[in-house]
Amino acid sequence: MDRPIAIDVSSLSKTYDSHKAVDDLSFQVYAGEIFGLLGPNGAGKSTTLRTLITLLHPTSGTATVMGYDTVRDADKVRTVIGYVPQERAIDRFLTGREHLQLLGALYHLTKEEAAKRIAELLKLVELEAHADRPAKTYSGGMKRKLDIACGLLPDPKILFLDEPTLGLDVQSRLRIWEYVRMLKARGMTVVMTTNYLDEADQLCDRLAIIDGGKIKTLGSPVELKIALGGDIVSLTLKETGRIQPLVSDLTGRPAIKTVRATTKGLDIRVESPEKALPTILESANRLGCEIEFIQYNRPRLDDVFIAHTGRAITETPPDVESAS
Repeated sequence: MDRPIAIDVSSLSKTYDSHKAVDDLSFQVYAGEIFGLLGPNGAGKSTTLRTLITLLHPTSGTATVMGYDTVRDADKVRTVIGYVPQERAIDRFLTGREHLQLLGALYHLTKEEAAKRIAELLKLVELEAHADRPAKTYSGGMKRKLDIACGLLPDPKILFLDEPTLGLDVQSRLRIWEYVRMLKARGMTVVMTTNYLDEADQLCDRLAIIDGGKIKTLGSPVELKIALGGDIVSLTLKETGRIQPLVSDLTGRPAIKTVRATTKGLDIRVESPEKALPTILESANRLGCEIEFIQYNRPRLDDVFIAHTGRAITETPPDVESAS
């Protein structure tokens, strides 16, 4: 049975002057799933998201949200979505409740509707006890909860989250993850951008790896890792000066798929550790490389990212723009 489609993006591009921020993107988001756009700063994630929520017009291509075209039917799109921006739009002197009341007025909710919805949301994000305190007294995690409550106020069918846990401590991040999972359990479709590999791995039903404005690959985290194939053998060398000679020597050897230098050693993707380890150890010994530590594991999402983009997500491309 075909799954209902909440968002349909076809050949979407966005150009600023001569810079192509988004380049010919096509993907679909199914109703009721958590869909992620994973990539580093400057990849085109936020530009894509802002186009979907009608803040930007595409240079070419189309996108529909719940069947509504984001350009022709922008007003209708806005009635079915909620948006939590990356930059917190919080007035430090207003209380949490006052933020929601102000937003309720902007959405033209009646006082009764607003009061009922605000009470529900404050309970949902566990801010009831803090609702009448000024936002300037809130922790980073509490401010993010308030952001999410604001995004949920219009009772959207689709919630867009731009870097939902950026800058938060570990405990606050885990709490936000819980809320996102809870929204999915309630039947909401969630589209999120992130540059955190663990967040994409833990939260997203499917994700698109985006880099340089292009989608490099798309699928569930499990599918992407399985498709990569092979195990990763990681070496830590005592002398970092020996890393590059070992990379060169191992590249192209039988049973070895790819070799990548890391700050302290090598990540080697192999057909199987049993076949590749003798070759790796023989080469290291012959070149006088002293191995401090060796381990192997199944492919991780960072391995998937490296395989499709040629670099780690934390490595800045030379032509990256400041806006993502």
